[in-house]
This record gives sequence, C-alpha cells and structure tokens, in this order.
Amino acid sequence: MKFAVIGGTGLIGSQVVKNLNAAGHEAVPHSQSTGVDVITGQGLDEAVAGADVVVNLTNSPTFDDASPAFFRTSMGNLLAAAQRGGVGHFVILSIVGVDQVPELDYYRAKALQEEILAAGPVPYSIVRATQFMEFIDAAMSWTSDDETVRLPATPIQPIAAKDVAAAVAEVAAGAPLRGIHNIGGPEVFSLDELGRITLTHQGDERTVVTDPTAGMFAAVKGDVLTDKGAHLAPTRYTDWLS
Repeated sequence: MKFAVIGGTGLIGSQVVKNLNAAGHEAVPHSQSTGVDVITGQGLDEAVAGADVVVNLTNSPTFDDASPAFFRTSMGNLLAAAQRGGVGHFVILSIVGVDQVPELDYYRAKALQEEILAAGPVPYSIVRATQFMEFIDAAMSWTSDDETVRLPATPIQPIAAKDVAAAVAEVAAGAPLRGIHNIGGPEVFSLDELGRITLTHQGDERTVVTDPTAGMFAAVKGDVLTDKGAHLAPTRYTDWLS
C-alpha cells in the first residue's frame, strides 16, 4: 500500500514512516520542509496523488485560541485533496479524553479536528493516545524555577512515542475504523509523582510541590486523560527513563 504521511518528519511521523516501510509498504513523509503546506494547500494534491491512505500528523504551532483555526483550515484542505485523489482511508492522531476538557483551547481544537474528519467524505480512523513520555520534561518546565517544580496531581498514563507510532502504523495499514482506537501506557501516575520520579532519575535536587493550580493540566478534572480499558502499550516509564 502507498501512504502519504503528512507531518512525516516529526517525532511520531518519522517513526510511522519507518514502521510502514519496514512492513513492506511505501510510506512517503511530507512536511513544510518538503514543500507541503496544509494551510495554503501548496503541494497537497501532489503529496496525496496515488496514495491509498493519508496519515495526518501535523500539529498546530500554538496551543492557544489560534489552534482551532489551524485544524479547521488544515483539515479542510487535506480532506479536499484526499477526496480529489481518491484516497480510501484518512488517519489522525488525537488525545485520550480530548472531548472532556473544554477549558483548554488546544483540546477543543483537537476535538474539532476529530469532528471535521468524522463528518468528511473519506473513510477514517482516529487514534487517541494518552500523554507522551517525551513531553513530561516540557510539562515540568512550565511551572519550575531553580528550587521547585510545581505540578498538579492530575492522573496521567504516559506512553512512549515509539509505541504511539507503532499503533498509528498498525491502524493505518488496516481497514478504516470509522471510529476511535484508544491507546495508553501500562501505568497511571499522578503528574506530581511523575515529576518526582523524573527528577530523581535525572539527579535533579529540586523539590516537586503539589499545586492544583499549576500549568496546563490544572484545568483537567478527574481522570479523563487516562483509560485503563485502552489498548495498553508495553513500555513502562521507568524503563523509558533508563
């Protein structure tokens, strides 16, 4: 099969391309660096020409109230190009619980992306993943100083990017789900606990302070970012840290 992987040079996209090609498919990465622009539409028809499947892994450049416009425009352009090219399957990567956190602009934007895809003209699959292990350091940096890292006790189910990429490639190579496939890490932690585990492993002597108002995840109520019924990936957080 031939796959057009839009956003195919990023953290997840590059691994999806590698996995699909290793399985004997033809997966071609596309991004701004290869002349494809999902906002202007430049290069999209050429990128999806002859593709059986489009995998869209592009992301908004910001997490603020500009993100809905990015997904509305990019999905409109991509779906139109996919329809013109006769593409039979369109796959996106989203977030577990994305429709349960309307307080966050970015989550509302990703929920909008899902809605546009589901209402669109191409058979589709949505892969929802829990929070990437690779993003824990960034989450800590938002609310840290030289002595402390402030984090809420939000339940998090961290998953390794390589496991996300494997799941996306597997779904993309299958029949369209016309629905959602949830994937998550094998363990649930509170975010402040994850911070302590991470700092200890890094030999960082700062103190994690549990603060229910700190950072983006403070807006999350309950355990909506976790799903113990999801397909569980194999990589544990402490193994990933090592």
